[in-house]
Amino acid sequence: MKPLFRFAMMALVLVVVALVSALTAMRFAIHGQEVEVPAIVGKTPVEAERAVAGLGLQIEVERQYYSPQIPEGRIMTQMPPPGTKVRRGWAVRVARSLGPQRVVIPDVTKQSERAAEWNIQRRGLEVASTAEMQLPGTPADKVLAQSPPANASQVEAPRTSLLVTVTADPPAYVMPSFVGQPLGTASRALQDAGFKLGNVSMAPLVANSAASDAIPATPSLPPAQPSPASMIVAQTPSAGQKVLVGAVVNFEVR
Repeated sequence: MKPLFRFAMMALVLVVVALVSALTAMRFAIHGQEVEVPAIVGKTPVEAERAVAGLGLQIEVERQYYSPQIPEGRIMTQMPPPGTKVRRGWAVRVARSLGPQRVVIPDVTKQSERAAEWNIQRRGLEVASTAEMQLPGTPADKVLAQSPPANASQVEAPRTSLLVTVTADPPAYVMPSFVGQPLGTASRALQDAGFKLGNVSMAPLVANSAASDAIPATPSLPPAQPSPASMIVAQTPSAGQKVLVGAVVNFEVR
């Protein structure tokens, strides 16, 4: 019994040693691929590339900002900061200085969106974002406002945001039910609400087969015509649908 117990204990010790060795090797392998991010603020992009290339890192220029302190073309900020440990192949995101602001911000208000973008871009600036706004009484596709404003100084970034007018959507309503109402009453209600009366047709009559067998055939009569007193039995668009002002409404009546 003792030899068996001793064998089991030795096997357990060997398993534990193997696991510890594997974990230690994995830890060294992971940390062996880590490098420390160098300080590259103030360097040119070429100098920054050289500083990180030997560490297996990359430089990614994400933004550009005006700066009266940092010369044009040099790195202003970096992320991750210096001293951070990262894996090889990591991209260090940086912002590059454009130097002091020398570009005059143009006035593009009251211009079309396309003309405003062209005037901004030809000065070496960028369109950061464009917001839209409905303004009754104002033509569509006109720049209402801009940020930064015209001739602004101490601008941080070479980007301009625009607020542009768009065509206002016509009012929308939920179609009510006119079924069971006289045609004349429904027609007046449609006109008062800004809708149009479309096609008005007579609903087909449902013949009773038993009654038709008992009643002798009579000469055909001219079909009935809709009148203001005719009762509405169906409508298009149907009740509950979303409709715009000026929509055409069709009825079937009896």
